[in-house]
Amino acid sequence: MKKVIVMFMGLSLALISSQVLANSYVGSEQCFACHQDQFNEWQASGHPWKLRKVAKARYSKLPLPPGYSWDDISYVIGGANKKARFIDLEGYVITTAKDGSEAKTQYNINDGSWSFYHKGEKKPYKCGPCHMTAYNPKGNQDGRPGMIGTWAEDGIGCEECHGPGSEHIQEPSKTNIKVASSSEACGKCHQRGGTGPQPPAKGGFIRHHEQINELYAGPHSDMSCMECHNPHQRAILADPKCAECHEGIAKSYAETIHGKSGQPCFSCHMPRATKSAIKTNKYAGDVRTHIFKINSDPKANMYGTKEKDGKKSSYAKGFVTLDFVCLSCHLSRDINWAAENAKNIHK
Repeated sequence: MKKVIVMFMGLSLALISSQVLANSYVGSEQCFACHQDQFNEWQASGHPWKLRKVAKARYSKLPLPPGYSWDDISYVIGGANKKARFIDLEGYVITTAKDGSEAKTQYNINDGSWSFYHKGEKKPYKCGPCHMTAYNPKGNQDGRPGMIGTWAEDGIGCEECHGPGSEHIQEPSKTNIKVASSSEACGKCHQRGGTGPQPPAKGGFIRHHEQINELYAGPHSDMSCMECHNPHQRAILADPKCAECHEGIAKSYAETIHGKSGQPCFSCHMPRATKSAIKTNKYAGDVRTHIFKINSDPKANMYGTKEKDGKKSSYAKGFVTLDFVCLSCHLSRDINWAAENAKNIHK
């Protein structure tokens, strides 16, 4: 009888172990053997750069905040395309010089400048679930008190979108791996404060990573992100398909001065009305908006104000205005000039 019980317990443990293994995260490196092209595109996309341990990040040649050496850093946030921030050995985002004095600690990659980030605050790193894979809000990663939550892999790995991969590694099949192709899958991270159609704005620009909010605010709310974007690739490698739905306009636009000069549709319909790290002028940030619709009324105001719990905040309406569309390039002109010249712009 004891032998039967022992055998039964052994079988039960084996089944439990198998189930745990089937649902476990294995890390993006395991995907390379079969998906080399997608893996290499993903590596260059910026997604895995959302959070990197110092062992990897120290070779990126990023400058450090005043007084710090790489031995004082545990992680780097970002550092691929727009900006980089740094985490100390306790897991807190660095907001001062090493000696505690005032310092700009966010490095802006596009122009090599520095910006303040929560100046002087003791700032825990609580950027889950959008900077890592398989985020759990409980605990502290690596036992560092400033790191809020735990996760399976730093940065946005393959399994953040495709789900745990151990079962797929054991027996590759389309049935045991997830393919998330909806806009909601992207919107899980590409939003601030929910996915509603009111993209948060601040300082005259839409705030960064509100692409799903922008999409829902504009006329293309029923489109999937995947129609233009390959999720494994950098966003700038998107394949715009404007002419597939706007064939007539695209043909007439090609004969205009802008069309002949090679300006694509998104130059005007996706102006840089969004700011992640820097702005290059009053009407040009460093991220293209996904609102698309242009309001050519020179009196139109792109932003509205709302109040919640006694606090007022700004949001972008469902259109972009001619200051961002035209004056971001034609800096010496004014809004009335833009309105006059925007008439019949496609012809």
